Amino acid sequence: MPADTFDVPFVLGMMRLHEASDMHDPKQLADWIEARLEQGLNWFDHADIYGGNQGETLFGAALKARPGLARRVHIVTKASIANDNPAPGSGKVKHYNASPAYLNSAIDASLGRLNVERLDHFLIHRPDLLMNADATGRALDDAIEAGKIGAAGISNHLPSQWRRLQGTMHHRLSANQIELSIAHTAPLFDGSFDDLCADGHAPMAWSPLASGQLMQGAVSDCLDKWATKLECAPSALALAWLRSLPNSPVPVIGSVKAERISDMLNGPATLPREAWYELLEAARGHCVA
Repeated sequence: MPADTFDVPFVLGMMRLHEASDMHDPKQLADWIEARLEQGLNWFDHADIYGGNQGETLFGAALKARPGLARRVHIVTKASIANDNPAPGSGKVKHYNASPAYLNSAIDASLGRLNVERLDHFLIHRPDLLMNADATGRALDDAIEAGKIGAAGISNHLPSQWRRLQGTMHHRLSANQIELSIAHTAPLFDGSFDDLCADGHAPMAWSPLASGQLMQGAVSDCLDKWATKLECAPSALALAWLRSLPNSPVPVIGSVKAERISDMLNGPATLPREAWYELLEAARGHCVA
C-alpha cells in the first residue's frame, strides 16, 4: 500500500472520546463525525484499550444511528495491550499479547463494537516480546484475505521487530505509528524513521503536540513567531513541521473539540526550511552541527 494512504492533513485520534460526555449520545456524535467529513477529515484512529473499549463502542453506536455513515469513514484500530493499567490487588498483570488467538479475537471484537464490515488498518499496538512471528504473520495474512482488515501495520516497534514479522508474511505491513513531534525527535536521529520510510510504511505520528509541551518555553515562542508570520495557529504549525518530513507523516491529533480541529486545519501544508530548523533548534537547545 503506498505511503500516501492517509490523504488527509491529520487523523482524528479517538483516545479521549469517552471523556467527552456531550458526545455519548449517538446522534450527537454522528453529527460530529458528519462535520469532520465535511472538513475533509475521514480517518479515525482507535484502539481497543481506549476508554476500556468505550471509544470504539461509542463510535460504533454513532455509525449505527446514522445509516450510510460507516461507508464514508476510514478506521484505524490497534490491539495487543492486555490488562491495561490493572487495579491494585486485582491479581492482573499488564502485558502484551500478539498471539493469533488474541489478535483474531481483538479484530472480531473491534468490528463488532465499531459496527463496520472491515478495519482499514489494524496495527499491533506494542511489540510482544513473546510473539511467534510465523504464527502472527499468518494470522494477519488470513485476516486480510478474509476481508476483515484492509491492511496490517505496527505501532511503537523497532525496525528489527517489524522486519522479523514482515519476513513471515505474504502481505506487506503498510502503516507504522510512532511517537514523533518537535519535542520528541529521537526517531529522526536513531535511524528508525529512515527505516520505516525505506520499508514503504505510511508514517503516523502520535502525540504530535507532545501533550501540550510545545505550547511553553522556547518552542512556544518560536511557534508564536512563525504563526504570526504565516497567519495561522501555533498548533497548525506544529503539525506542518511533521508533514514537512520525507514521506509526509500524518499527525494523529488527540482533541475532539471542533474549534481546535478547525485551528489545526487552518495552516500551511509544510514549513519553510528555515522555520523547520529554527523549531528543531528551539526544542533541542542548540543548532545543528
